Amino acid sequence: MITSCSPGWIKFIEHFFPGEVDHLSTCKSPQQMFGAVAKTYYAEKMHIDPRKISVISIMPCTAKKYEAKREEMMGAYDYWKKKMNLTEGEKFYDVDCVLTTRELARMFKEAGIQFAQLPKEDFDSPLGSSTGAAVIFGATGGVMEAAVRTAYEVVTGKPLADINLKVVRGFEGIKEAELDLNGTKVRVAVAHTLKNARTLLEQIEKGQSPYHFIEVMTCPGGCLGGGGQPIPTTWEIRQKRADSIYAEDSMKGLRKSHENPEVKALYDEFLKEPLGHLSHELLHTEYTKRGYFI
Repeated sequence: MITSCSPGWIKFIEHFFPGEVDHLSTCKSPQQMFGAVAKTYYAEKMHIDPRKISVISIMPCTAKKYEAKREEMMGAYDYWKKKMNLTEGEKFYDVDCVLTTRELARMFKEAGIQFAQLPKEDFDSPLGSSTGAAVIFGATGGVMEAAVRTAYEVVTGKPLADINLKVVRGFEGIKEAELDLNGTKVRVAVAHTLKNARTLLEQIEKGQSPYHFIEVMTCPGGCLGGGGQPIPTTWEIRQKRADSIYAEDSMKGLRKSHENPEVKALYDEFLKEPLGHLSHELLHTEYTKRGYFI
């Protein structure tokens, strides 16, 4: 299985390796999951017409703008279609608008907002708390590390002795590790930039890949090196961003995704059985084998 949270990477595999699309995780990216949940779970909880909710993402990634307008990213509309007798002309996307971090910074400057002087506040609930596992998504290897923290505990029934999976951290083009899940050996790989992704995909095409789980991020260093980030972005700057991400993770009270109380509440109140199918309808998607000329 290969991760699916980097939209530039998704576009790449759809066009250049369409035969390997079936290896992709069906999970939507965090951006798209949040949009779908905001316009269903949050809308119902707060008694708001989903058509009156605007979901605006602030992202380090320019490809998120394209991702938000993919035709399959209308999970909330599909959810409400029958309930509200919506017509085709009333379709709406899960995410309405995407701004890059650089665009937001420019808006702050133009408005004269002194960001460093703004008072500190907690995020609103629901969906207002996060874990260290969420923080590290921004660095290459972070998605893998976050997944392992939860997968190991779910499979073995006990937490990792050390949840800092340092072997998948750093800016080496392709990193690999072997994990022991109660005697089952799982080999994983992490790649950033599409050049390195191509190397791993060519291995898969030839039937020579030794890996069970692969993380791919399009941008150098991961999302922290995204095309929408403040410029210039040097390797020294990327390293400082990575250091701050891992420092934030280490200071979090909760560092595993499945421990997030807001996520637990989401499943208990909305996505649990007999509505369990909702998690697949809202949080998962499918991809297109486009090829070179499609």
